[in-house]
This record gives sequence, structure tokens and C-alpha cells, in this order.
Amino acid sequence: MMKTRADGRDAKTLRPISIETGLQRNPEGSVLYRCGGTTVLCSASVDEGVRDFLRGQGKGWVTAEYAMHPRANPSRQSRDGRRSSGIDGRTQEIQRLIGRALRAAIDPKKLGERTITVDCDVLDADGGTRTASVTGGFIALAMALDGLRKRGLVGPGVLRAPLAAVSVGLLEHVPLLDLCYTEDRDAQVDLNIVATATGDVVEVQGTAEDEPMSRPQLDALVSLGIGAIPTLFDAQKAALAKVGVDIARLLGQA
Repeated sequence: MMKTRADGRDAKTLRPISIETGLQRNPEGSVLYRCGGTTVLCSASVDEGVRDFLRGQGKGWVTAEYAMHPRANPSRQSRDGRRSSGIDGRTQEIQRLIGRALRAAIDPKKLGERTITVDCDVLDADGGTRTASVTGGFIALAMALDGLRKRGLVGPGVLRAPLAAVSVGLLEHVPLLDLCYTEDRDAQVDLNIVATATGDVVEVQGTAEDEPMSRPQLDALVSLGIGAIPTLFDAQKAALAKVGVDIARLLGQA
């Protein structure tokens, strides 16, 4: 039996969530997303046109960039752009995950030949920064899509499925939801789950850090993560409703 979690939660409880929209004037969508001690500023920017590999196909593209503020962690770190090696491998891996996840949310043909870039800047890091970036990034993306809809540039169904992400892990052989940093650091297994509001899996990313995990343990972790997605979607939906974004219209259900 595992000891009580550091913040007093039970194994199946998400960290407290706080969402503020419209923090920035210039992006077509912006949100400050907090879960526990992790805070991420997510901004969605729309540009007409796509890269060469998509040009002439009538399809749009969603991509992402991810960065850590130098004092997101207890000790200051150099900015990626000022390192002699450029962007590190971890950053590249994370921004690819965010981009893949958010592309799954949209219908590229209905977006048309335009690009939406979602920038995710971690201001405070206490575990789950990539999953917070996906969940907050979806809100910023939906705001940008709704702006295009209101201008008559995209139609119903441009949003294929709402989605969110959460981390899960195995610590002292106990499945835990939404790991903070110390739990993630000490976990025998940690996974990042991206799924739609209806429970369809977009991505499962993770590894066993020490000994292999059993198939029942893997299944339990995936089920734990997917089970939390509707709660995250409710928070996304409520935040979007406050700024007049109706998810049903973007989905073509209204």
C-alpha cells in the first residue's frame, strides 16, 4: 500500500485545474492553463498558406512549439535558442507530441490551406507539462477555429473531436493519475495518454523505467487515464463557453 500522496489526493483524482482565456491580445486564441503546480501559456496563431508538402491539396496543418521558461524549475536553465546545441531532444519530442495530438482534433480538409501554430510556454513546471500543453493547447486551438468560423472561413465540422491529455504512472505498484514532479521522477512506469472526450485513444506515450510492466498493469493505467478525460473536457468546454465558443458548432452538431 502506497503512502498518502504529497498533495493529499487519492490515486484517482486530478490536480486542481484553473483556466484563464484571452490573456494575449494578438493570438487568435490564448489560455493560461494551470493544473496543480504546473502552469502553461498556450497561444494559437493562424497563418494563411501551408508548407510545400501540403500546397495545392486543399488541406490545413496544425503544428506546435514548446518551451520552458528559464525559471519554470527550481534552478534556472538556459533558453533553448541560446544553447550551442539549439533545441534539445526532449523539447523536440514534446512539441511533436503536442502537434500530433492537436492535428487529430481537426479535419484538415475543412480547415483549408492555412496553418495554425500552437505555442506552449511552460511558466511553472511540476510534472505533466506536455499533457497540460495538449489540454490547454486544445482550448487555444478551438478559440482560433471559432474565430475563423465567425469570419466565414471554415464551416461546421472543422473540429473532428475534442481531446485532452493526462499523465498516469505506477508508483509502489499503485496506479496514479496526474503525476506531480516527484511522483513522475520516482515512478516505475509513466505514461502520457491523449484521448478524445468519447474515449477514443489518440496517443499513448511512455515506458517502464525499471522492470517491465505486465499487460494488466498497462491496461489499468490506460483505463485510469482515459477515465479522466471527460472531466478535463468539461473544464475545457466551460472555459470556452465563457468566451462564446460553442464546441457543438465547431463539430457541426448545432
